[in-house]
Amino acid sequence: MRPPGSFKIAHRHRFGRNSNHANPTTPPSPYLPASDEDRSQRVLESLRNEILEGGEEGHLRIRRVFRSPREIYRLELELPQRDYQRTTLLDRDALEELLEADEVRAIVGADALGG
Repeated sequence: MRPPGSFKIAHRHRFGRNSNHANPTTPPSPYLPASDEDRSQRVLESLRNEILEGGEEGHLRIRRVFRSPREIYRLELELPQRDYQRTTLLDRDALEELLEADEVRAIVGADALGG
């Protein structure tokens, strides 16, 4: 009999950037894990869409939570019309990439950026 809390670990072969099974000429499959860069691009695109969808009715707040060893920002998005809240941690590069779109920067404004 196994003690409570012990589980058999499932062994799966993970496809990644350095895998011999990944073929760079084929389009990415939705069933295989994406690279970290692809994943972060999807997160940023999703955030961008939700910020634009919320428009002026959405509440957005960005705060810096760490300065060192790396700047990390907490983005809090609330869309009351959809009864939806989202909190995401971003590094400085990802935040700057998110704010590159003029529409997003106009919605964010100076009020959302906190120290």
